[in-house]
Amino acid sequence: MAGSKYYVVWEGLKPGVYTTWNECKAQVDTFKDAKYKSYPSKAEADLAYQEGWKKHWGKKSAGSSASATAKTRTSASSSIADIDYDSMSVDVGTRGNPGPIEYRGVDTRTGEVVFERGPIPNGTNNLGEFLAIVHSLAYLKQQGSTKTVYSDSRTALKWVRERKVATTLERTEATKEIWDLVDRALTWLESNRYENKLLKWETKAWGEIKADYGRK
Repeated sequence: MAGSKYYVVWEGLKPGVYTTWNECKAQVDTFKDAKYKSYPSKAEADLAYQEGWKKHWGKKSAGSSASATAKTRTSASSSIADIDYDSMSVDVGTRGNPGPIEYRGVDTRTGEVVFERGPIPNGTNNLGEFLAIVHSLAYLKQQGSTKTVYSDSRTALKWVRERKVATTLERTEATKEIWDLVDRALTWLESNRYENKLLKWETKAWGEIKADYGRK
């Protein structure tokens, strides 16, 4: 259709190719340092999305008012670093706290699930996050990878760095499974070194973490 545009969102709440400005705007309005741009045809937009923002974003093209907006947004950026998309993100899903939990690790760029575990009865949100981070480290070490790991739990990140957990969840027969997993994770941390960066996912600036279960 004459005059139509296609909008590529490389970095936004949900990266992808959109057919209307309103759809694109919803992905980038609240996303810090969003990278997006309009194209006159779907073929051009699909190719640009596949090739990535480094090759296209910020370069002038006909009718690309969206890229100018994105560039202005970047110049006003604050101290929060850009997302490292060559990374893994983890999150936990809970049904009560304490309650049944599950956790997973995903590719930050694509959202593809790399591993998942659960449901585990009678766990807590922070213990689930702790297990997810250690699971990521063990998985990446097995792969010979030093990719960054993101979690939105400051508490769990602290526990991993200090190699100890501080939780009020009691050790009972009902919590045996979660505690067995936590003890194994602590043993792994004591026995292994890793070079991966462990970083806090900045939800307010970047939106929900890619591994989010959407249960809030």
